[in-house]
Amino acid sequence: MAWLDSHVLKKLVSLFLATLFVTMVSSDSQCRNFESIISFGDSIADTGNLLSLSDPNNLPLIGFTPYGETFFHQPTGRSSDGRLIIDFIAEFLGLPYVLPYFGSKNGNFQKGVNFAVGSATTLESSFLEKRGYHPPHNISLGVQIKIFKESLPNLCGLPSDCRDMIGNALILMGEIGGNDYNFPFFERKPLNEVKELVPLVIKTISSAITELIGMGGRTFLVPGEFPIGCSVAYLTLYETSNMEEYDSFGCLKWLNKFGEYHDEQLQAELKRLRELNPHVNIIYADYYNTLLRLNQEPTKYGFVNKPLSACCGVGGPYNFNFNTCCGSVGVESCLDPSKYVSWDGVHMTEAAYKSMADGLLKGPYVDPPFNWTCSKIKNKKSLDTQSSLMSI
Repeated sequence: MAWLDSHVLKKLVSLFLATLFVTMVSSDSQCRNFESIISFGDSIADTGNLLSLSDPNNLPLIGFTPYGETFFHQPTGRSSDGRLIIDFIAEFLGLPYVLPYFGSKNGNFQKGVNFAVGSATTLESSFLEKRGYHPPHNISLGVQIKIFKESLPNLCGLPSDCRDMIGNALILMGEIGGNDYNFPFFERKPLNEVKELVPLVIKTISSAITELIGMGGRTFLVPGEFPIGCSVAYLTLYETSNMEEYDSFGCLKWLNKFGEYHDEQLQAELKRLRELNPHVNIIYADYYNTLLRLNQEPTKYGFVNKPLSACCGVGGPYNFNFNTCCGSVGVESCLDPSKYVSWDGVHMTEAAYKSMADGLLKGPYVDPPFNWTCSKIKNKKSLDTQSSLMSI
């Protein structure tokens, strides 16, 4: 067998070392002991920002009971009866619940900070208003990133310390984008008109991730959209006598296809970002399928055999009315929220969020999957005592 000449040998050695480097970096990025959580998004991840930003004399409905009744036993600004996906992630990692930035400006953010705000959009409100949509505030994703950057001196001090903090954090990028579609859909805008927003939403999410990578971010959890065709609010708004519009589980097929379209575009963009940033772990969180399974096989996961009905609401076949929502006077919740998937017709119950979180942290609904084999998870059990750490 002829010996390889030195030129070829050098190329093979260089290729081997490059592959080894990428493998080592990839392994490092996938297997890390996260020291904090940094969160951006909307009501799916908001732990109190919207409530803190609101006029005390004109609070949103999430500021009233029965919101928060299951775990915190009072409203905390979370759009649920209890904990959210971000709370269960924090528990799993042994970290405190992530404090809302606007509600805890004097709080200790060393273990996490949350900039997610209920009703937030990905796109700027001025852009959406020009198209005839009217977000209630302008705390878009870009604004959240801007506030985060401006707050860094108070959060972590020196630039080098901030870079370490961001690099050692699990950065939760949403869910974000749902409201960009909710506002036009709730006004019954044509499907094609709403689909035009998808590439703009994806581009904005991608730009935010790229900016955070430049600041030192190394691990991102990026959720996709929900199966909105199974959403109680959408099922009420677009109720029809044409049974061909529904799948065998009672969900509106065309709306679910829209969610799938967004997720396909998002995953393609995340793949592109991974190729550009091989040292960064960008994880896609499949919110669509981890929730869809609860609607399709509710009893398998401990829910009642009526998943398309709100626990807290009133009226109609789905126990939901746009004019008299959960939190309004006279609207009560079901006796056992843990048996329901939908909490208020738009958001899920604590039990549903826990099942979704388990599907992400321990199951098959992330890509690439988390690698916990070399991580020192401090406490994988429910940390009930954390409620005392909350800033209400």
